[in-house]
Amino acid sequence: MVTDKIIIKGNKEGLNVVINMNHFSDFDDMLESLIEKLAQGRKFYKGSTLKITTELKYINERESRKLKEVLFDEFLISDCIFQNTEESTTKVFTGIYEGKTKFLRKTIRSGQSINYPGNVVIIGDVNPGAEIYATGNIIVMGNLRGLAHAGTNGNEKAIIAAVKLEPQILQIASIVTRSPEDEIKPQYPEVAKIKNGNIIVEPYLPNKYI
Repeated sequence: MVTDKIIIKGNKEGLNVVINMNHFSDFDDMLESLIEKLAQGRKFYKGSTLKITTELKYINERESRKLKEVLFDEFLISDCIFQNTEESTTKVFTGIYEGKTKFLRKTIRSGQSINYPGNVVIIGDVNPGAEIYATGNIIVMGNLRGLAHAGTNGNEKAIIAAVKLEPQILQIASIVTRSPEDEIKPQYPEVAKIKNGNIIVEPYLPNKYI
Protein backbone atom coordinates (compact mmCIF):
# COMPACT_ATOMS: atom_id res chain seq x y z
CA MET A 1 0.00 0.00 0.00
CA VAL A 2 1.39 3.40 -1.02
CA THR A 3 1.46 5.74 1.98
CA ASP A 4 2.98 8.88 0.49
CA LYS A 5 0.20 9.89 -1.93
CA ILE A 6 -0.91 12.60 0.47
CA ILE A 7 1.13 13.69 3.47
CA ILE A 8 -0.17 16.16 6.06
CA LYS A 9 2.36 17.79 8.36
CA GLY A 10 2.34 20.81 10.62
CA ASN A 11 4.68 23.78 10.40
CA LYS A 12 4.94 27.28 11.87
CA GLU A 13 2.65 28.68 9.16
CA GLY A 14 -0.07 26.08 9.68
CA LEU A 15 -0.60 22.75 7.97
CA ASN A 16 1.17 21.60 4.83
CA VAL A 17 -0.65 19.08 2.62
CA VAL A 18 1.83 17.48 0.21
CA ILE A 19 0.12 15.77 -2.73
CA ASN A 20 1.99 13.52 -5.15
CA MET A 21 -0.10 13.74 -8.34
CA ASN A 22 1.91 10.94 -9.95
CA HIS A 23 0.10 8.45 -7.71
CA PHE A 24 -3.38 9.41 -8.95
CA SER A 25 -5.13 8.62 -12.23
CA ASP A 26 -6.67 12.10 -12.46
CA PHE A 27 -7.75 15.14 -10.43
CA ASP A 28 -11.03 13.57 -9.24
CA ASP A 29 -9.15 10.54 -7.95
CA MET A 30 -6.84 12.82 -5.99
CA LEU A 31 -9.71 14.94 -4.63
CA GLU A 32 -11.58 11.87 -3.42
CA SER A 33 -8.49 10.64 -1.57
CA LEU A 34 -7.83 14.09 -0.11
CA ILE A 35 -11.39 14.43 1.20
CA GLU A 36 -11.18 10.96 2.75
CA LYS A 37 -7.90 11.79 4.48
CA LEU A 38 -8.99 15.21 5.76
CA ALA A 39 -12.34 13.82 6.95
CA GLN A 40 -10.50 11.83 9.61
CA GLY A 41 -9.78 15.06 11.47
CA ARG A 42 -12.50 17.34 10.10
CA LYS A 43 -12.90 19.42 13.29
CA PHE A 44 -9.14 19.92 13.56
CA TYR A 45 -8.93 21.85 10.27
CA LYS A 46 -11.64 24.41 11.06
CA GLY A 47 -10.16 27.92 11.02
CA SER A 48 -6.67 26.69 10.08
CA THR A 49 -4.31 27.64 7.26
CA LEU A 50 -3.61 24.93 4.69
CA LYS A 51 -0.68 25.01 2.29
CA ILE A 52 -1.21 22.72 -0.70
CA THR A 53 2.14 21.60 -2.12
CA THR A 54 1.84 19.69 -5.38
CA GLU A 55 2.70 19.71 -9.10
CA LEU A 56 0.49 22.62 -10.15
CA LYS A 57 0.98 21.84 -13.85
CA TYR A 58 -1.43 18.91 -13.35
CA ILE A 59 -4.23 21.11 -11.93
CA ASN A 60 -6.07 23.55 -14.19
CA GLU A 61 -8.00 26.67 -13.13
CA ARG A 62 -11.38 24.93 -12.88
CA GLU A 63 -9.94 22.12 -10.77
CA SER A 64 -8.10 24.60 -8.59
CA ARG A 65 -11.35 26.46 -7.94
CA LYS A 66 -13.14 23.18 -7.13
CA LEU A 67 -10.42 22.20 -4.67
CA LYS A 68 -10.64 25.56 -2.90
CA GLU A 69 -14.43 25.30 -2.63
CA VAL A 70 -14.14 21.88 -0.98
CA LEU A 71 -11.56 23.10 1.53
CA PHE A 72 -13.48 26.26 2.41
CA ASP A 73 -16.99 24.80 2.46
CA GLU A 74 -16.51 21.28 3.80
CA PHE A 75 -13.56 21.77 6.15
CA LEU A 76 -14.08 25.48 7.03
CA ILE A 77 -10.42 26.45 6.67
CA SER A 78 -9.61 30.15 6.92
CA ASP A 79 -6.74 30.37 4.45
CA CYS A 80 -5.37 28.33 1.55
CA ILE A 81 -1.96 28.63 -0.13
CA PHE A 82 -0.92 26.77 -3.29
CA GLN A 83 2.77 26.05 -3.80
CA ASN A 84 4.42 24.25 -6.67
CA THR A 85 6.53 21.27 -5.63
CA GLU A 86 9.41 22.35 -7.86
CA GLU A 87 8.99 26.09 -7.50
CA SER A 88 11.91 28.39 -6.86
CA THR A 89 11.36 31.22 -4.40
CA THR A 90 13.02 33.63 -6.84
CA LYS A 91 10.67 32.82 -9.71
CA VAL A 92 9.13 35.77 -11.57
CA PHE A 93 5.37 35.45 -11.85
CA THR A 94 4.06 35.76 -15.40
CA GLY A 95 0.52 34.40 -15.19
CA ILE A 96 -2.53 34.66 -13.01
CA TYR A 97 -2.45 30.97 -11.96
CA GLU A 98 1.31 30.51 -11.87
CA GLY A 99 3.39 30.15 -8.75
CA LYS A 100 2.40 30.31 -5.08
CA THR A 101 -1.05 31.67 -4.33
CA LYS A 102 -2.38 32.86 -0.98
CA PHE A 103 -6.15 32.75 -0.48
CA LEU A 104 -7.78 34.89 2.18
CA ARG A 105 -11.44 34.41 2.93
CA LYS A 106 -12.12 37.61 4.86
CA THR A 107 -12.37 41.39 4.62
CA ILE A 108 -9.06 43.25 4.91
CA ARG A 109 -9.79 46.19 7.18
CA SER A 110 -8.21 49.64 7.54
CA GLY A 111 -4.73 49.41 9.06
CA GLN A 112 -4.21 45.78 7.99
CA SER A 113 -1.43 44.92 5.52
CA ILE A 114 -0.93 41.74 3.45
CA ASN A 115 2.49 41.12 1.89
CA TYR A 116 3.06 37.85 0.03
CA PRO A 117 5.73 36.53 -2.41
CA GLY A 118 3.20 35.24 -4.91
CA ASN A 119 -0.38 35.76 -6.05
CA VAL A 120 -2.98 37.01 -3.56
CA VAL A 121 -6.67 36.14 -3.91
CA ILE A 122 -9.06 37.77 -1.44
CA ILE A 123 -12.59 36.42 -1.14
CA GLY A 124 -14.00 39.53 0.50
CA ASP A 125 -13.42 43.29 0.46
CA VAL A 126 -10.32 45.46 0.85
CA ASN A 127 -11.40 48.49 2.87
CA PRO A 128 -9.92 52.01 2.59
CA GLY A 129 -6.69 52.18 4.58
CA ALA A 130 -5.85 48.50 3.98
CA GLU A 131 -2.76 47.52 1.96
CA ILE A 132 -2.12 44.52 -0.30
CA TYR A 133 1.35 43.75 -1.68
CA ALA A 134 2.15 40.79 -3.96
CA THR A 135 5.01 39.81 -6.26
CA GLY A 136 2.38 38.19 -8.44
CA ASN A 137 -1.22 39.19 -9.17
CA ILE A 138 -3.90 40.56 -6.86
CA ILE A 139 -7.47 39.31 -7.29
CA VAL A 140 -10.26 40.64 -5.07
CA MET A 141 -13.61 38.89 -5.16
CA GLY A 142 -15.30 41.96 -3.72
CA ASN A 143 -14.64 45.71 -3.40
CA LEU A 144 -11.05 46.95 -3.65
CA ARG A 145 -10.89 50.38 -1.97
CA GLY A 146 -7.47 50.34 -0.31
CA LEU A 147 -3.91 50.26 -1.66
CA ALA A 148 -2.97 47.43 -4.03
CA HIS A 149 0.57 46.87 -5.32
CA ALA A 150 1.07 43.88 -7.65
CA GLY A 151 4.40 42.88 -9.17
CA THR A 152 6.41 44.24 -6.24
CA ASN A 153 9.45 42.41 -7.63
CA GLY A 154 9.27 44.48 -10.83
CA ASN A 155 6.99 42.13 -12.76
CA GLU A 156 5.17 44.37 -15.24
CA LYS A 157 3.01 41.46 -16.44
CA ALA A 158 1.18 41.29 -13.12
CA ILE A 159 -2.47 42.33 -12.99
CA ILE A 160 -4.92 43.61 -10.39
CA ALA A 161 -8.57 42.58 -10.71
CA ALA A 162 -11.63 43.19 -8.57
CA VAL A 163 -15.39 42.86 -8.74
CA LYS A 164 -15.47 46.58 -7.89
CA LEU A 165 -12.20 48.42 -8.49
CA GLU A 166 -12.08 51.65 -6.46
CA PRO A 167 -8.52 51.74 -5.04
CA GLN A 168 -7.00 54.66 -3.19
CA ILE A 169 -3.66 53.80 -4.82
CA LEU A 170 -3.03 51.25 -7.56
CA GLN A 171 0.52 50.15 -8.39
CA ILE A 172 1.95 47.51 -10.71
CA ALA A 173 5.74 47.13 -10.62
CA SER A 174 6.98 50.75 -10.49
CA ILE A 175 3.92 52.35 -12.16
CA VAL A 176 1.52 54.11 -9.79
CA THR A 177 -1.93 55.59 -10.34
CA ARG A 178 -4.86 56.85 -8.27
CA SER A 179 -8.57 56.32 -8.79
CA PRO A 180 -10.33 59.53 -10.00
CA GLU A 181 -12.62 60.78 -7.21
CA ASP A 182 -15.35 62.14 -9.49
CA GLU A 183 -15.48 59.24 -11.95
CA ILE A 184 -18.69 57.19 -12.22
CA LYS A 185 -17.86 53.66 -11.09
CA PRO A 186 -18.90 50.83 -13.42
CA GLN A 187 -21.01 47.97 -12.12
CA TYR A 188 -18.87 45.16 -13.55
CA PRO A 189 -15.52 43.52 -12.71
CA GLU A 190 -12.39 45.28 -13.98
CA VAL A 191 -8.75 44.41 -14.54
CA ALA A 192 -5.78 46.77 -14.26
CA LYS A 193 -2.58 46.06 -16.19
CA ILE A 194 0.40 47.87 -17.69
CA LYS A 195 0.21 48.83 -21.34
CA ASN A 196 2.70 51.10 -23.11
CA GLY A 197 4.20 52.20 -19.80
CA ASN A 198 0.89 53.16 -18.19
CA ILE A 199 -1.68 51.40 -16.03
CA ILE A 200 -4.93 50.90 -17.89
CA VAL A 201 -8.21 49.57 -16.51
CA GLU A 202 -10.57 47.55 -18.67
CA PRO A 203 -13.62 45.31 -18.18
CA TYR A 204 -12.89 41.73 -17.17
CA LEU A 205 -13.47 39.35 -20.07
CA PRO A 206 -13.59 35.58 -19.32
CA ASN A 207 -10.60 33.58 -20.66
CA LYS A 208 -8.68 36.70 -21.74
CA TYR A 209 -6.21 36.57 -18.86
CA ILE A 210 -5.71 32.82 -18.68
